[in-house]
Amino acid sequence: MTVVKIDGISRIEDARAVAEARTDYLGMIFASSPRQVTPETARRIVGALDGFQIRPQVVGVFVNTPASEINRLAGFCGLELVQLSGDESWEYCRDINRPVIKVIHVSENSGAGGVLEEIATGERVLGRDGFTCLLDTSVEGSYGGTGKKFDWELAREVSQQRPVMIAGGLTPENVEEVIRVARPWGVDVSSGVETGGSKDIAKIKAFVQAVRRVDDEIQHIA
Repeated sequence: MTVVKIDGISRIEDARAVAEARTDYLGMIFASSPRQVTPETARRIVGALDGFQIRPQVVGVFVNTPASEINRLAGFCGLELVQLSGDESWEYCRDINRPVIKVIHVSENSGAGGVLEEIATGERVLGRDGFTCLLDTSVEGSYGGTGKKFDWELAREVSQQRPVMIAGGLTPENVEEVIRVARPWGVDVSSGVETGGSKDIAKIKAFVQAVRRVDDEIQHIA
């Protein structure tokens, strides 16, 4: 089954909707962003999930933040994973005391070979199971949340050799297509489940339903 991560959660009611939709991961952004949360808000959101018997794992999203600060915030807020979306090195990942999701930004000039080479470097430093890889669209001046897609055929070539998550321009309307094309381990969405810059609970539910629908379809074909 395809893993689902809903990113950019900043309100308790949205976090509860994500949990009710049975998503796998809930992301909160600590970097500069319209969706940025304070540590206090993040801690309250994590606390609001305690009543769910089955709940998403909580991911803190950071960009070029000192490792000591990330570790402090992870402990204070109750984060279970850390996503590194900036220019952090593979060696830097060793200093994070939570499981790491490492973003690789894919540009128009990227090739599958180059992406796989970058992932292989990470595996040499951290071990094959030492991190989760997330492919996101490279946009100048931004580290994510742009709502822009990259080449899904490239993602397919990469995912045939290494389990990856895919982000960038996903919506309830196109997530089935990306899963059919690329067969990723997971999908990540933020702006694609928003209306007017705020999370849309109906769109969150529609996104998760679309993923489960195409998973069932692929399973029956197989």
